[in-house]
Amino acid sequence: MNFIRRFQSLDNQLKAVLATVVISVVWLVYAVTTIQPGDAEILANQPQQIAIAQVPPSQMRPSDSRASIQSSVIVPTVPLSASPTVQPVPPQVSRPVRSQPAPPASAQPPIRPPAVPAYQPRELVAFADPTNYGERVLKDVYGRSAAHAPIVVLHETVSSANSTISFFQTPHPRDEDQASYHALITQDGTIVYLVSPDKRAFGAGNSVFNGPNGPEAVKTHPKFPPSVNNFAYHISLETPPDGRNNGNRHSGYTAAQYESLSWLVARAAVPESRITTHQAVDRSGSRKDPRSFNQQTFLTLLRAYTRPALTAPTPRS
Repeated sequence: MNFIRRFQSLDNQLKAVLATVVISVVWLVYAVTTIQPGDAEILANQPQQIAIAQVPPSQMRPSDSRASIQSSVIVPTVPLSASPTVQPVPPQVSRPVRSQPAPPASAQPPIRPPAVPAYQPRELVAFADPTNYGERVLKDVYGRSAAHAPIVVLHETVSSANSTISFFQTPHPRDEDQASYHALITQDGTIVYLVSPDKRAFGAGNSVFNGPNGPEAVKTHPKFPPSVNNFAYHISLETPPDGRNNGNRHSGYTAAQYESLSWLVARAAVPESRITTHQAVDRSGSRKDPRSFNQQTFLTLLRAYTRPALTAPTPRS
């Protein structure tokens, strides 16, 4: 009774504060006693649980750091698609040209730049935990050169984008649990950058890229077999809901995903002959990704960015 009389004697503002505190404590006790252990996994898959970094996406694109990936003059023989044959340009022979007055501007053919798709994807940065990626090395565990020309390896998530990013942002002290991609493309075409291009993402554990001089792989860990990770840029497409299983096919990827993929790969400046898939480089025989991938759609979009620029006509003598 004394407590009630004292409470009634307080002014209204203080009463409101005390009431708010009591309600908050009651709600906290309720939440702690009713959340079940399995709810943590559900909460972890919600979009608001993903840590979006306040970093300009331009700092995470492959074009900004590709010089840090060690290169060599190796051309593979097992490409995603055959590269067009490039004929050498004959040297220009100098010869005297008679001086002539320049034609009027209206008579000169216009020189137009090549048409490049005016596409700009949405970009986000969500850093993977440092346990899930490493440094690119100059030498393997035996002290041999680890220099290879960069490749692009295409993957799919097999799960939702949210759960995949959440897994990469979770610390994994055990080497066997560590995994990451450099970038992930969601179903709406958003590019989520996870690992900086100058770092080694753990995207293909037991893998090799077959080139004309033999298999290309680098052993960076004494416990694990060699892999392509040291010279690979890993990009993954979010799998549609009907493919989040171990089946051989699913409904495929969205038009926005193909647009964003071609836009991103074009900026990596990697030739078509060094674009490959996780299934192609995998040596375990267990990887199928990216399943139901439309190679022709991707290459058509990619070539819109990478076709040669137009040149000015040679003046006549």
